[in-house]
Amino acid sequence: MARALDLVASWPVPHAAAIVCAGDRRLDQTGDVQRTFRLASISKPMAAWAILIAVEEGIVELDTPYDSADPSRTLRHLLAHAAGYGFDSASPIVGPERKRIYSNTGIEVAASLVEQAADMPFAQYLAAAVFEPLGMQSSELAGSPAHQVMSTAADVARFAAEVVSPTLLAPTTAADAIRPHYPTLGGIVPGVGRFDASPWGLGFEIRGQKQPHWTGARNSPGTFGHFGGSGTMMWTDPAALVDGVPITLIALTDRRFDDWASDALRVWPELSDAVIEEFVGNPTPPVTAAQP
Repeated sequence: MARALDLVASWPVPHAAAIVCAGDRRLDQTGDVQRTFRLASISKPMAAWAILIAVEEGIVELDTPYDSADPSRTLRHLLAHAAGYGFDSASPIVGPERKRIYSNTGIEVAASLVEQAADMPFAQYLAAAVFEPLGMQSSELAGSPAHQVMSTAADVARFAAEVVSPTLLAPTTAADAIRPHYPTLGGIVPGVGRFDASPWGLGFEIRGQKQPHWTGARNSPGTFGHFGGSGTMMWTDPAALVDGVPITLIALTDRRFDDWASDALRVWPELSDAVIEEFVGNPTPPVTAAQP
């Protein structure tokens, strides 16, 4: 069988690094996994993990309204892209739980709540809560928590291992992050398409029955992760197991998604399917449900 990660060498990008892992066990890698990339929206799951740590520490509350002037919105809404903020809007454009509107603003507002309550810059909180205890020494937040984490494939693998086997969060909280919230909400996955049901966890996108998608046809509906506008992607498939541990695929590049979107939406699923076929051996049946 051909090595799945050999496909990365054909991608039309200046630099790329990829890792396949099962928890903290690295199964394969290619490229310079210590090279720093801007993660773009892969920043969101990392920020959400830190925010959930703040919830467990009692700094903020997940389901208590955060704005006395608008008591209908909660931190849970913000993390699940269900609070009604536009992509980069300064204020909400619809009520909560009306649409799944993918929103940088929502994540930024959520991070600002932690920043205010902890009396600490969110970049510092993220470093202390997530990066430092996980040994992510090459990672830092250089701006918006929604899209400006700088990191390496090796560090992203450390974060992915934490999500699979949490040490910083209680198992129930970690499971809450990767299950669908407000599962019937429809919305757009930027650059991919509009879906009647667009499931999302807390900071993590969930594949569900989306078709087409940036993950592979062999990825199970429970696959969770994120892709970024800088040409980055990360997923974990709870149904694709190696020795009982879900596998994760991380691929980072330094070419903007918008500049090679048609290629990315072809080669990312191709790589995803090849990884599952190589390492699982009994791939999940393809997702076939069509979406408009």
